[in-house]
Amino acid sequence: MTQLEQQQLGRTLWGIANDLRGAMNADDFRDYMLSFLFLRYLSDNYEEAAKKELGKDYPETDSDIVSKFGVTTPLQLWYEGNLDDVEEFEKLMRRKVHYVIEPQFLWSNIYEMARTQNDELLSVLEDGFKYIENHSFDSTFQGLFSEINLNSDKLGKTRQERNSKLCTIITKIGQGIAKFSTKNDALGYAYEYLIGEFAAGSGKKAGEFYTPQQISTILSAIVTLDSHNPSEGKKNKLDKVLDLACGSGSLLLNVRNQLGKNGIGKIYGQELNITTYNLARMNMLLRGVKDTEFHIHHGDTLLNDWDMLNEMNPAKKQVFDAIVANPPFSLRWEPSEAMGEDFRFKSYGLAPKSAADFAFLLHGFHFLSDQGVMAIILPHGVLFRGGAEERIRTKLLKDNHIDTVIGLPSNLFFSTGIPVCILVLKKCKKFDDVLFINASEYFEKGKRQNRLRDDEDGGPNDIKKIVETYQFRKQDDPRYSRRVSMEEIAKNDYNLNISRYVSTAITAKEIDLKAVNETLIDLEEKIRKATEMHNGFLRELGLEELPG
Repeated sequence: MTQLEQQQLGRTLWGIANDLRGAMNADDFRDYMLSFLFLRYLSDNYEEAAKKELGKDYPETDSDIVSKFGVTTPLQLWYEGNLDDVEEFEKLMRRKVHYVIEPQFLWSNIYEMARTQNDELLSVLEDGFKYIENHSFDSTFQGLFSEINLNSDKLGKTRQERNSKLCTIITKIGQGIAKFSTKNDALGYAYEYLIGEFAAGSGKKAGEFYTPQQISTILSAIVTLDSHNPSEGKKNKLDKVLDLACGSGSLLLNVRNQLGKNGIGKIYGQELNITTYNLARMNMLLRGVKDTEFHIHHGDTLLNDWDMLNEMNPAKKQVFDAIVANPPFSLRWEPSEAMGEDFRFKSYGLAPKSAADFAFLLHGFHFLSDQGVMAIILPHGVLFRGGAEERIRTKLLKDNHIDTVIGLPSNLFFSTGIPVCILVLKKCKKFDDVLFINASEYFEKGKRQNRLRDDEDGGPNDIKKIVETYQFRKQDDPRYSRRVSMEEIAKNDYNLNISRYVSTAITAKEIDLKAVNETLIDLEEKIRKATEMHNGFLRELGLEELPG
């Protein structure tokens, strides 16, 4: 499927979502829409693998043959004719595709029930979601559909009305998808596209689950470059990658895209919001990441309630080669006195209650490997605010851990209009200066959000400019980037406000007053002569002369 066809598929599904949700809140309808897409993906993948494994034993797909036996899918026909072989077949499928779906819960059956307005659709969906959560995967996917309320009044007041509404939604989705080839990660793209569109309509809530793709591309490109010397290019492989506030998982998937599907050993993410946590798990599977290749934890990053990250033995400490994050900006939190002794914060101090920005940063930095790179999106306040934040920032600078500060334009996010920055941190920092990049003036203005330009055909490419400036530590344009010594930063009391180091002011052109005066005298003389000539013509015509 071409990129254009992928976009058309995304727009088609988004149009269906807008037509069907009616008065339902976009956030609520999102969960239904994306869950059904997820079911379609799992089903297609499973049936394709089953057809390959069964070979000539896979039943004919002729609809007359299927309907003759009272079933709606070829695989269901095989199940009913080979009951003694089902257990062995499912063992094989668990090895091949890492999950099993019973035929009655496959999308092809669900869609046929919806198309024919079957009164049992709602019951089959409820059983199907429970089966996938509890039995499909060897690894735990408990609660994957926990936020999908199939008995919500938003779908209808009675069970019959809800069943009818679900029939309509599923039929429309099935018809919309049927117009396109859904091979080669197309449904994964559509899923990502819909997440972005739902985020655009969610306002501040979007900050809970979505990092705009363009910003995500910058972070993922940075952390996959060589840690010591980025100019040498991308790393071949990353063992472990972490997003400490992963939302829908899009940022982690962008890191994976940078290196290819075999470029990361395992993906790790943590997310507090239960709905978004489920979105992330679905998103991983939809993009072809096997359940054994990722681990998303539902929990509070600031409290560090993930047992895996609470290992007290330094020899068993979890570390990550790349860490990315877009945590909630300036979140109020309530650190206890005991947290001052927490291994994540003990060396630096606690972030203030008014803003947990540095708490998120220190959490991630603690688990960064000695050869790793961390890129985190934060509000500009972390660069210059005083008090506890100043003390944390100063120690990070003195320890030579802050590598690059990137200032971005305002209004890039759905959730806020404020300008933000990217901080790049390392424990293996090679350079004894800090690179400042002022990208705040390089963007395309939009109606709702501004966007970074990414023209690959010779036009402006703001994303590429940022990444290459970081990669090669460029300082060609003094109004865009500059390497600043630690001595200069110390003289500024470790304040990292970008405008202190990269001036955006346009130097006024020096004016030669003597030359200007001579030009004015010359012009005055020309005006005098032109007036005399004009008055001569007026006298000949007997008209009133111009004043001299």
